[in-house]
Amino acid sequence: MVAVVDLQDVSFKYPGARRPALVVSSFAMSPGEKIFLRGPSGTGKTTMLGIVAGLHRPQKGRVKILGQDLAQMSHSARDGFRGKHIGYIFQMFNLIPYLNVLDNVLVQSDLFSRRTPELIRRAEAMLERLGLAGERGRSVTELSVGQQQRVAAARALVTHPELVIADEPTSALDTDLRASFLEVLFQLCAEEKSALLFVSHDATLQAHFDRVVELASINSAPGPLAAALQGNRSDSNGGVKP
Repeated sequence: MVAVVDLQDVSFKYPGARRPALVVSSFAMSPGEKIFLRGPSGTGKTTMLGIVAGLHRPQKGRVKILGQDLAQMSHSARDGFRGKHIGYIFQMFNLIPYLNVLDNVLVQSDLFSRRTPELIRRAEAMLERLGLAGERGRSVTELSVGQQQRVAAARALVTHPELVIADEPTSALDTDLRASFLEVLFQLCAEEKSALLFVSHDATLQAHFDRVVELASINSAPGPLAAALQGNRSDSNGGVKP
């Protein structure tokens, strides 16, 4: 069985940075698995997701998604692969304000494939399941926060992705909306047999997942505080650590 995600000896450093933001020796996900990736702010969670989604290209290591090494692909090839195989739910939704609800759901397919009648029917059916059938022609700016988050989930799943990535998707929701959104997200992922990589610092959510991964346990890059202390030590000794 091919792993959905398989990272080996990955190291990534932002341009101009003195030290890597992410150093992961090994991380893997199985098909259909729901993983809760937990860690406080500034520990590399969003960087990790960017690597898995092909938004960032590591300076070192292997990033295999569905058996394909994204680190060896060109930028355009990674974009195309992501559009076909990965659904992404952003923390702040990233809906397009001048498009209506249906067009926001279909925007990723417009970029990477073709808007077919079958895909439109699928998007409409998904909106109906999410209680948004009557909102398809409305601007997303007219929706509530909870409704906007459901549109973001529909957009991520409408193309049958094998992997769904969710970056702090419940941080703007209250307790009731959070529970409702998670229920819908899990149902959609189960129906599509999509693996789910869900990032949050909210430990109260972790019981709902198949596996909990503490980012600090797989990322050996120093956190912001450790890096700052190391930098101070280096500077105070003429650039040479004691």
